Parts: sequence; C-alpha cells; structure tokens
Amino acid sequence: MIDSGKSNDNMLANRCDNTWLFIESPVSDYHAVWKMQKNILEAGKKDPAFPDLAIFVEHDPVLTLGRRGGRDNLKVSERFLAESGVEVVHVERGGDVTYHGPGQLVGYPLIRLGRNRLGVLSYVEKLEEAMIRTALEWNVPAGRNALNRGVWVENRKLGSLGIAVRRGIAFHGFALNVNLSLEPYGWINPCGLKGISATSLSAEASAEISMEEAREAMKRQMASVFKIEWKSADWSELEAMAGRT
Repeated sequence: MIDSGKSNDNMLANRCDNTWLFIESPVSDYHAVWKMQKNILEAGKKDPAFPDLAIFVEHDPVLTLGRRGGRDNLKVSERFLAESGVEVVHVERGGDVTYHGPGQLVGYPLIRLGRNRLGVLSYVEKLEEAMIRTALEWNVPAGRNALNRGVWVENRKLGSLGIAVRRGIAFHGFALNVNLSLEPYGWINPCGLKGISATSLSAEASAEISMEEAREAMKRQMASVFKIEWKSADWSELEAMAGRT
C-alpha cells in the first residue's frame, strides 16, 4: 500500500544517519497524529537536517481509507459505524480500507529515504521484515503473502502497511495487531480483499501479549533491520520541532 506522489523517492543519498528519534504516544485520536505527521512533513521539506523519527501509538477506533480506497469495501452502514463510535477517514497513504483501534501497535516512521539509502520497495520490505521478526519472538510463523503487502499467518492478516512519500520523505507506516478486538474487521473487506480474516499476536500465540512487550520487540527489530539507533523524545519536543499550524 504505497503512494509516492510525484516525488523522486528512488534517488539514494551518499550518506546514512543511523539515529532515529523515538516518540511514544498513548491511545490517541487519529486526527491529532495525522496532523502531526503533516506538520513534520512540512518542516522536513523546509529543513534538510530535520531528524528521522518514528511515532508509536495506539488509536481510538477508526477506519481509514487509502488514496484509492472506496466505501464499497465497508460491509456495514456508516450509520452503524457512527453509532459504534468508529469514524471513517480518507487519507493520502496508498492502499484501501483498514481498521485501527486500542490493542494495535501503529508505527509512523517519518524518514528521508535517500538519507537511509532506501528505495520505496526496500523500505516497505524492511518494515514487513521487522514485523515478521517481532512475531517470531512469540514463535508466530508470520510471513509475506502474494495477496497483499503486509504480514500474514496463512491467510490471516496480522500486520498492515500503508505509506506515502513526498519529496523523498516517507510517512504513514505500519499497523501490527497485538491484542485488539478483531470484531471490527468483520465490518470491512480488509485492504479491499474479500474472503480473508484478521488475526493478532495474542490470538496466534495463544497468550496475552502486552502492548509494552510488543512495542519493545518492534523497536528492537526495527533497529536491527534498519541498522539504526533510537534516541527517545517526547510529544512536546516533537511539537516544538515541527511547529503548530
């Protein structure tokens, strides 16, 4: 699930800065984090030295439609969704419809692909690899599937990807199901696919996996896959760097 806009995102730079900022946010409204991504993107366009970073968050229940997504993949009415407290939001990432909610680890790396010596495809594959390795920490045999990008256990979707790239800066990211309710996936055709189901790490491992455990595992695996080091920052520091619009 990729949307690269009109950016020259396949041009690779000659150097690599191996430190990314890490920002952890509690369960948050989707719009607030989306707005922060856009603020960071604008700041990054103006300042080539703006640091690479990743935001890890859980969202309040929401369905997001990618740039090419349509409401034809909703299996319930929008009135039902509204009564259930689930908003439908159309965003600029690639891909179709997906669900976010508490118990799902959502990661938004906002990085310069060139500075990290990445093309779009290699970046997506590395995000998948980090999720696959995270699942293996609980002996969950996750892998790729020709049906769709992301991470699967047989024909059950465990982790999703949806990114966009503007002027070489990647944003949006991944969603890894940890211990969330899977019921809302029955309200959609996940990623626009029919006849598939969603799953979670806890369901596949037959064990209760905490968000803290999953977050730390994903941090470790991203550090290994991308060959980076993390430097912690907080939300207020991020606001100060990105500015408020």
